[in-house]
Amino acid sequence: MRKFQRTIEDFVCENCGEEVKGSGYTNHCPNCLWSKHVDINPGDRANPCGGLMKPVDAYFQSQQWYLIHQCQKCGKRFKIKISENDNLEVIKGIINDKSKK
Repeated sequence: MRKFQRTIEDFVCENCGEEVKGSGYTNHCPNCLWSKHVDINPGDRANPCGGLMKPVDAYFQSQQWYLIHQCQKCGKRFKIKISENDNLEVIKGIINDKSKK
């Protein structure tokens, strides 16, 4: 079984309503950074959970920014790379919220 399948698809963000143009590597809304728990392996769309995934953390490591999503339905957490077109204000807000805790 392949660990990654490139799946090109557009979608409407279920959190903010943004219309997102997919590239095959798009796994979250660039506006609000929320995602949906649909994959077991990236791109396979085989996970029946379907919960919305909240961006709960962001950090810089090895010259790359990462975002942590947590599924609001099952609690699973995932690490993803932040994309160049992601909303920097939302990322800053996540970091600021984390520093207040």
